[in-house]
Amino acid sequence: MKKKEQAVLLLSGGMDSVTLLHYAGKRLGLSLCALTFDYGQKHRRELQAAAWQAAAVQLPLHRVVDLSFFATLTSGASALTDPALTVPDLAQLDAETLTQPPTYVPNRNMILLSIAAAFAESLGVDRVLYGAQCQDDYGYWDCTRPFLDRLNAVLALNRRRAVTVQAPFIGKRKADELRLGLELGVDYAHTWTCYRGETKACGTCPACIERLRAFTELGTPDPLAYC
Repeated sequence: MKKKEQAVLLLSGGMDSVTLLHYAGKRLGLSLCALTFDYGQKHRRELQAAAWQAAAVQLPLHRVVDLSFFATLTSGASALTDPALTVPDLAQLDAETLTQPPTYVPNRNMILLSIAAAFAESLGVDRVLYGAQCQDDYGYWDCTRPFLDRLNAVLALNRRRAVTVQAPFIGKRKADELRLGLELGVDYAHTWTCYRGETKACGTCPACIERLRAFTELGTPDPLAYC
């Protein structure tokens, strides 16, 4: 029997990474190791979702990396990590602000992917996957093709084993991704999207709005409870 190719996957516990977890394992046939990062995010409930999903697909290796210092390091710069900053509703953001909203965390993906690349190289694995996707209403520069291409150009400088970062959903809308996930049998009740991270999802932050629109577009009820 041919040995499965391996990859390291960034598993946040949100819709994007969880859908990618199932897609990479079931459609791409990859053997996966996952990293989940605790970087001081307000929506820490996603860590529980990541653990549940990792167990559901019986991942052989799932590590939670403590980067909680990052919240202090980026204090004042992100509503996602600074308790003093309020996560805004999507409706409060104008077109200019949406190009890099207050929920952007400075250089987060560069740091997380660099750690994942180091982990992959240490395991002898040459592929890292992350769930960047084409946001409908707002965007982050570290979820774009130019970012991905340039990051891979840097990683290609490795003189022994060059790790490649891949983002299979980078051109997909949330509804397209959700359609794929439903086909794959993803249990979205065990995902977390809301940036506010309370007992129930708020339904008004940028992430909630994007998620709800995807479920509405497909005519499928969202299994999460909302305020």
